[in-house]
Amino acid sequence: MDDEQTPFARACAARGWEKPGAFLRAFDSAASLVGEQVTVTDRQFRRWRLPAPPRPRPRAWRVLHALFGTSPLNLGFPGPEPSATADAGPDLREGASVDRRAFVADSLGAVAGLALGSSEAVGTAHLVELREGLRSLYTLDDAYGGGDVRSLAVRHLTRVRRVINTGSYPETIGRQLQLLAGETAEHCAWLYYDNDEQDTARRYWGEALTTATMLRDEGLEVLVLAALSMQASFEGRPRDGYDLARAAHQRAVGLGSAVLLSLIASREARALALMNDQSSARKRLADSMRMVERADRGRPAPEWAAFHGHAELDYAHGLLYTDAGHHKAAVPFLRAALAHQDRTYGRNRALYRLTLARGLVRAGEVDEGAAEAVGSLEHLEEVESGRVTRRLAEVHDLLAAVDATSARTAAGELAEYAHTKGDGR
Repeated sequence: MDDEQTPFARACAARGWEKPGAFLRAFDSAASLVGEQVTVTDRQFRRWRLPAPPRPRPRAWRVLHALFGTSPLNLGFPGPEPSATADAGPDLREGASVDRRAFVADSLGAVAGLALGSSEAVGTAHLVELREGLRSLYTLDDAYGGGDVRSLAVRHLTRVRRVINTGSYPETIGRQLQLLAGETAEHCAWLYYDNDEQDTARRYWGEALTTATMLRDEGLEVLVLAALSMQASFEGRPRDGYDLARAAHQRAVGLGSAVLLSLIASREARALALMNDQSSARKRLADSMRMVERADRGRPAPEWAAFHGHAELDYAHGLLYTDAGHHKAAVPFLRAALAHQDRTYGRNRALYRLTLARGLVRAGEVDEGAAEAVGSLEHLEEVESGRVTRRLAEVHDLLAAVDATSARTAAGELAEYAHTKGDGR
């Protein structure tokens, strides 16, 4: 088997890091950004590209996670994941809950001084640092949700725009800065969407789409259209959601990524289900599943689509049956979605478990649903997401309406948790 076919090699190639020198520079930059004192050698890089790579040490593991925005397990490295306490500095030990947010905020602040004056020359090093800042935001959002991260993202967008408007750079650098501004605006939109602040999300998506149009960048355009499709379905506008997903599909075909086309097909399926066209929704979701199975063909998926895979499609299947009122049929898919979800996606795990609890109660499995609802509280301690909070309230109301001891007890625990968190304790 050619080492260039390994997941790690493909991920490096997608980022222009095929040569050892390019990768080592990116790795060193990421290590500095996240405060890990670790280096890798040319020999280590080449061993990591092998079909059966050695397991990186804990510090290198954490840098790889930050560098690629996904667990090294997804890059083909053997597990298990190192524990939070293994070989870690005091700021990364278990129990330092909000410290990681502050830690990443400080890391993002490292690029705050870029191009403060018009005499500052902006080069590729500035671009690398700014893009690493965006990647850190992706990682933090995956773990914690949009609530605590959105202000950091807005600050980062302001920073990028300041570089654009005060720096001196060639046209090639300027285009990359504009593209980065568009991608950061899109991520701001996503974070506000996740925190259920839809008007603000729409404004940032509008800014990102304007940038995509100005640059004629199909990748950014597809990202925004797919996101707007998701929002439209969430807001009860499934026809708009379907049309936006179709527009995204038309532009994505030329990009040649099976995972990207799968993601868009799942957005189409969601809209069709909400339009009560269950037959077409099931067909489109089946298409999505076939496409994701071909992920190793064609071009790699864009970094923002890394979350899309079997867990996401299991969840989509569960929602499809839920929308049709077939709650017993939804439960196995919702259970599989939770089982398959990478633990680095803390917000998604919280949402999936609450959705499973809702499905179980609706399917008549009240005791199990109540247990899952209470169990979800362990995922919520670090999550700040308006969508998750809305689902928590929905599950609470559902349990409170059931005349069963387990349901009443669980509803009480959920209410107490919501009150305590609302007080900031």
